[in-house]
Amino acid sequence: MIAGVLRSRSHMWQMHSAAAGSIGAPILRRSLPKPHQQRQCYNRFPHSIQRKTRELEELRSSSNVLSSKIGLVSWYLGMVKSHPILTKSVTCAFIYAAADLSAQNFQTIVESSSVSYDFVRTLRMAGYGMLILGPSLHFWFNFVSKVLPKRDLFTTLKKIVMGQTLYGPVMTVVFFTTNAALQGENGAEIVARLKRDLLPTMINGVMYWPICDFITFKFIPVHLQPLVSNSFSYLWTVYITYMASLEKATSSS
Repeated sequence: MIAGVLRSRSHMWQMHSAAAGSIGAPILRRSLPKPHQQRQCYNRFPHSIQRKTRELEELRSSSNVLSSKIGLVSWYLGMVKSHPILTKSVTCAFIYAAADLSAQNFQTIVESSSVSYDFVRTLRMAGYGMLILGPSLHFWFNFVSKVLPKRDLFTTLKKIVMGQTLYGPVMTVVFFTTNAALQGENGAEIVARLKRDLLPTMINGVMYWPICDFITFKFIPVHLQPLVSNSFSYLWTVYITYMASLEKATSSS
């Protein structure tokens, strides 16, 4: 009797083990990845690490460029505050030199000539920006801001009219006269040049500068207005240096 009970229990235990094995085996097989899946899983990590490393390097380089630009702007603003006349004059000299080189390049292309660059002319333009235009812009914008401190539309229009009727004509005459004198022209030749070139230059200036002056007076702080004006004057300087490089005018003209 005891032997029969033991045999029945042993049979039940074998049936239970077989059932457990049949149920657990698929679960175990499904939970373990296949060998090629394991390799894919392992190979995925190096690529992701490399990608993240590249992203971090790009982010670091872009942040370095941005910080350098911000540092340059901060340095320039500090120089404008501590040495306003010198900083604005040097900036104007660089812009006039670059504009004159562009004007000479434009003349070479238009006239289809192979004449070498006249660096004396470029130095002459840079000297004008450094010694005359740069300081005059500083004092002019400070004067206008004191006389007309508001920045509403009507006041801005009055500033533009002042610039086109006072500062613009005077500085154009000074520019043509100084440049001609440095080229060795006498008084009669300078007067003839002004008669020939001043009026067309003023007409073109009226078509170009009011929009630039409106942006400058309306939206730009006073201490940065010379910088913005110099930036606008790049294209204008290309034109005016071209006009100043024309041949001498005869006294009859």
